[in-house]
Amino acid sequence: MNRIHGAACQGVPTSLVQQVNAAPVSPTLLWFRKDLRLADNSALAAALTRGGPVWPVFIYDEAGEGRWPLGGASRWWLHHSLTALDAELRRRGSRLLVARGDSGSELRRLLKDTGAGAVYWNRRYEPQVRVRDAEIKRGLLAEGIEAKSFNSALLYEPHTIANKQGKPFQVFTPYWRHCTAAAFPEPVACDLAGLAAKKPGAQPEGLAVAELGLLPRIPWDAGFAREWTPGEAGAQVRLKRFLAADVVHRYDEQRNLPDTEGTSGLSAHLHWGEIGPRQIAAAVRALGKAAGLDPASNGARVYLSEIGWREFAYHLLYHFEHTPEQPLRPDFERFPWAQDADGAKLRAWQRGLTGYPIVDAGMRQLWATGWMHNRVRMIVASFLVKHLRLPWQLGAAWFWDTLVDADLASNTLGWQWSAGCGADAAPYFRIFAPVTQGERFDGAGRYVRRWVPELAKVPDKFLHAPWTAPESLLEFAGVRLGPVTEGGNYPRPMVDHAVARQEALAAFKAFRGDVVERDA
Repeated sequence: MNRIHGAACQGVPTSLVQQVNAAPVSPTLLWFRKDLRLADNSALAAALTRGGPVWPVFIYDEAGEGRWPLGGASRWWLHHSLTALDAELRRRGSRLLVARGDSGSELRRLLKDTGAGAVYWNRRYEPQVRVRDAEIKRGLLAEGIEAKSFNSALLYEPHTIANKQGKPFQVFTPYWRHCTAAAFPEPVACDLAGLAAKKPGAQPEGLAVAELGLLPRIPWDAGFAREWTPGEAGAQVRLKRFLAADVVHRYDEQRNLPDTEGTSGLSAHLHWGEIGPRQIAAAVRALGKAAGLDPASNGARVYLSEIGWREFAYHLLYHFEHTPEQPLRPDFERFPWAQDADGAKLRAWQRGLTGYPIVDAGMRQLWATGWMHNRVRMIVASFLVKHLRLPWQLGAAWFWDTLVDADLASNTLGWQWSAGCGADAAPYFRIFAPVTQGERFDGAGRYVRRWVPELAKVPDKFLHAPWTAPESLLEFAGVRLGPVTEGGNYPRPMVDHAVARQEALAAFKAFRGDVVERDA
């Protein structure tokens, strides 16, 4: 073999010299987290480019999530998403190594078991996860392991965006204008043929996805399975349906109608990284060009700005780490929230038994499917923090446990927006009137009738305020107002809107001084 060196190598192809002299590339551990896809996956693309075998790994690290371990709905989604990812990897000649425990310890075990010399992953931005990941990276590098992280979750990473003063943005419009001054980044290409590369040595052991125990012991998830198909393929089906029906170009007109499929339904897929914002932006632009439309106009523009709100949420979470539990505006720490000593008010809201049909429909949709239409999210959040005057953190915690798209950044932004204590938030004195909101956005009552079936026969005129209907009409419709313990089948309003509104305004006025009263 030594004869290939020096003068003896004349006439020998350079590629052969390099092949003989080069040491085999050690395997790479590809650490999946909330990036459960193979397309447009920056860490995967880099691992395949590095050469050598790639070991896909997922570690269920409950302690590593800090104060925000996954809620029940999120665990359901994760189980099915991991199952789908493993099936797709196996179809391509690979498989997913599943482990449970401390991320750093499990990565080191897998490095030893696989003989890998590198760990690649895509970045996350939750405060405690960032601290953990930084510690892991420092430790691996100190041990001589190649450790690299990449971006696949966002169009614009928080640390790359700043205002003219070099500080984080706190208002959405200038933030998004700054971001979109240049073209959107393109998806990353992945040559997936490399996934089938032969894995040397002994095959490491891993858990079956079922062994993580993510599914509920009591089968409350039947509605989830009917509504959702977790996984990368399911995300692509949702996107194609959204684009094929041309919903995106009517998005600005239909996005507020909860009885209409006027949204993409991609929020959970985005949260789990089964599809990325680069892919969505590219697909929307391509559709607009194919239709001869300006891809930045009308519904498409509004839809892409909703992707921008997700980006803005991560920008805020990254720069203001306290906000999942504390208001961005510190003066709101002194807000005079109402008392709910026995939790009865909160439970009525959670169960969809407030007596306001649009609120109850949203809360029941959430429980049955793990998702709620965004317009209705605003209505139910406003009801909790303004009609019941309960702390927004209680609502955020409930959403965290029950949403399949429970995203720390977006959940925090949404609740602080509703409570008036966050960045670019709706002022607290803007109080959604639930009857008006129901009549405006569910005028035909299809949404309420689906999720509050006991009101199905109530005419449109009275549907959103059934307590105003004549007793004879309610009797004909089979509605008995009042608690079940008193023979009722739908509750009367737990608070009077006008009274609750005045109490909320009085609390805010005592807290801040004079306010401009405004209903919505």
